[in-house]
Amino acid sequence: MNFVEELKWRGMIHDSMPGTEEQLQKGMTSAYVGIDPTADSLHIGHLVGVMMLKHFQRAGHRPIALIGGATGMIGDPSMKSQERNLLDETTLRHNQDSIQAQLAKFLDFDSDKANAAVLVNNYDWMKDYSFLNFIRDIGKYITVNYMMSKDSVKKRLSADSREGMSFTEFSYQLLQGYDYLFLYENYGCRLQMGGSDQWGNITTGTELIRKKLNGEAFALTCPLITKADGGKFGKTESGNVWLDRRYTSPYKFYQFWLNVSDADAEKYIKIFTALDKDEIDGLISEQQAAPHLRPLQKRLAQEVTIMVHSQEDYDLAVEASGILFGNSTSDALKKLDEATLLDVFAGVPQFTVSKEEIVAGIKAVDLLTDKAAVFPSKGEMKKLVQSGGVSINKEKLPTFDTTIDTSYLLGDKYILIQKGKKNYFLLIVQ
Repeated sequence: MNFVEELKWRGMIHDSMPGTEEQLQKGMTSAYVGIDPTADSLHIGHLVGVMMLKHFQRAGHRPIALIGGATGMIGDPSMKSQERNLLDETTLRHNQDSIQAQLAKFLDFDSDKANAAVLVNNYDWMKDYSFLNFIRDIGKYITVNYMMSKDSVKKRLSADSREGMSFTEFSYQLLQGYDYLFLYENYGCRLQMGGSDQWGNITTGTELIRKKLNGEAFALTCPLITKADGGKFGKTESGNVWLDRRYTSPYKFYQFWLNVSDADAEKYIKIFTALDKDEIDGLISEQQAAPHLRPLQKRLAQEVTIMVHSQEDYDLAVEASGILFGNSTSDALKKLDEATLLDVFAGVPQFTVSKEEIVAGIKAVDLLTDKAAVFPSKGEMKKLVQSGGVSINKEKLPTFDTTIDTSYLLGDKYILIQKGKKNYFLLIVQ
């Protein structure tokens, strides 16, 4: 597999230095992508760089994932309007361990092949490097004029930026340049990859390698991913879409991909899956023939959810989607964990009911009129129950005066009411 050609048809190349493709054709090459460990989970904004490493390994090359433990303590000024908070070492080490576990789902770290993936942390080579030695050994090779010419610096020093830029952040590109130099010398790394906003930082590394070692190193960047409507990719009303289920449940993760626009689905399925060109072209043709069936979104959501979570999580997410939008059973409802249940019914009206009422047992008609205003009157409820229009936990309510007790509780806390086909209400029993 030709790595550059693979990225080209996937729309994943923004820029590359002359000679990059020739370097890769010489034989197995090592390349790295830097990952900022400011949280103990990656979010889907990181996935582009991770997929570049995945394709790189598929092409027979060696991927290096660099956790920016040292640079993460400073914060990259690229595309940022203000400085970020600095993290302590304990937090950074925890974040690194969590991120490595996530990366292992995409990259093969454990095989005995020559191109097994490598994980490094730049804190390990920076922590004992004194400031005096660093500015003497490294700082003298890169001029201030060169550093000032970078877009990330110019933007922060412009009249539009009230914050300005501290020396700490100004030094970031020098530290990233040294990472490349270190990996060049110690890991034979000849290529650094990243988002297009990283071009300035990456080329500082190639310049440092050229000046200090008279060596040749290369750079390749991918476009920053955007949405067709111009919005920021990976952001929802509740914030980032995370890979860790503690922050974004598999159901919500699946729903994010399922709900992207047709234009975005066509772009994202090339970037975020390893499906080959023929299969993707076939899905695009299917989409054009029957857009209402949304084959692109369904396959995209399937591939990414299984890759990040598991087949089981994907199956449960599909089943959970059917609870709200299809004719699913009470068994499917009972399988949901609390987080998924709350995600599925996040937008429906909720009522809080005293647990004492449920423990004692209460007639459905009293529960749904007096204790929770699901129905405005008992007469209206009776009429709808008689016509089969009321369900509790996805099962038809046989009579309006059925006794509701603790046997109806989902997860010992919830009762789901369905009024007609589309109106749901969630009772929280506490």
